[in-house]
Amino acid sequence: METTPEGTARPGGSPGPPPLVLVAGATGYIGGRLVPELLRAGYRVRCLVRDPRRLRDQPWADRIEAVRGDVTRPDTLAGPCEGVDVLYYLVHALGTGTDFEETDRRAALAVGRAAKTAGVGRIVYLGGLAPRQVAERELSPHLRSRAEVGRILRNSGVPTAQLRAAVIIGSGSASFEMLRYLTERLPVMVTPSWVATRIQPIAVRDVLRCLLAAARLPPDVNRGFDIGGPDVLTYRQMMMRYAAVARLPRRLILPVPALTPRLSSLWVGLVTPVPASIARPLVESLRHEVVCRENDFARYAPAPPEGAIGFNEAVRLALARVRDTDVATHWSSASSPGAPSDPLPSDPEWSGGTLYEDRREAHIEAPARELWRVVEGIGGENGWYSFPLAWSLRGLLDRLVGGVGLRRGRRDPHALRLGDSLDFWRVEEIDRGHVLRLRAEMRLPGRAWLELCVTPDGPSRSTYRQRALFRPHGLAGHAYWWSVAPFHAVVFGGMARNITRRALEEAARPGLE
Repeated sequence: METTPEGTARPGGSPGPPPLVLVAGATGYIGGRLVPELLRAGYRVRCLVRDPRRLRDQPWADRIEAVRGDVTRPDTLAGPCEGVDVLYYLVHALGTGTDFEETDRRAALAVGRAAKTAGVGRIVYLGGLAPRQVAERELSPHLRSRAEVGRILRNSGVPTAQLRAAVIIGSGSASFEMLRYLTERLPVMVTPSWVATRIQPIAVRDVLRCLLAAARLPPDVNRGFDIGGPDVLTYRQMMMRYAAVARLPRRLILPVPALTPRLSSLWVGLVTPVPASIARPLVESLRHEVVCRENDFARYAPAPPEGAIGFNEAVRLALARVRDTDVATHWSSASSPGAPSDPLPSDPEWSGGTLYEDRREAHIEAPARELWRVVEGIGGENGWYSFPLAWSLRGLLDRLVGGVGLRRGRRDPHALRLGDSLDFWRVEEIDRGHVLRLRAEMRLPGRAWLELCVTPDGPSRSTYRQRALFRPHGLAGHAYWWSVAPFHAVVFGGMARNITRRALEEAARPGLE
């Protein structure tokens, strides 16, 4: 395999432009970090997304080709795979429901067939590290599905590198957020028996290094590789080490074997931002020891001279990113197959259907830029500018029924991007300075949106418009709307008043232009 001047591999040694890479899963945690690394390495990058707009606000959006496609729909994959040298498959249906194994299976089969038909040179897949001496049928559904996807891709007829990692430590990863919140919020923890399970965590920077190296493997390599960091620790040791790196008092951990994976996931869902639907498969995966059985990938991707990143350093780097609000991607960034995705109905009459609406409007003596700054900063630590107890209770109720609740927070405290999660909302549209539209991802008997609009009325005046919309599903949806309607004046009316009041306060601060 020939190497280009930029240091990237050119499959087959043929002359021409740099290799073309297709990334399936670019809106996810790993994919969103891999794309800029590929660009820095000199690759041409194409991203497969169900909605290309989701990449619009990425800092690298103008350097990639975004193509529309869905891994669960074979008819959408032929065009995106055409001319591709390396396909990164970073998609999984974790958290989409009890049938996620079937969804993963269908998607892997579709992608493997499309890649083979298009003549793709290599597939690179990031899966889960499986425990030793445990039959696949006895694995947790999460790990079993990851193993099956890897096998399907290896059998597709396209050379496949299946990288298997355990816990990934990096700012914004689901595993790191689970570890972080469990350790920081509970100085005394009654924990399940899985805290004694041995794990080989790996820093996200080393995962990215291995993923890049996998694109340069010889064409005859078609197998799985275990990848891990230099430390093998129990989950209890990981929590203790985290506390030490974060300079927290020593934690008291009391294991209780009676806590089942289901009860553990509910407990994790209440304490951490990770909802039970995602926490449960993660917790179930911790029942078995996950330690690398081999280190064969080092032959193709040797560690740097300073070595792979250890656990303590990985935590330090992640905490520095969190502290500096420099979290590039977050576990909640991904929009999984099957997630709510209905666009905001644009027809006021909604084609004869029912669309409930709560509308608020206010004219204020403040520049539009100050009003927008407040709008874009909503949620997370800033809250929702009305009746905090009501929002907290709604978030708690959502978590109790398996929803995401309010603890997802924000990726960035000041700026939002299309597709960002925002507590139990997701940014469906953002026209910076003018419109912020959020789609609800809490458990509801229908679909809900919240739209906040800013219109300048001159250099020092502006108008704030706010709409809350709800499209009910069945009788339960109608009953839900009318049961909460009496509180709208407090919740939505208070939000409009407090947002405009904060904008006036910001505009009155000295030193502002």
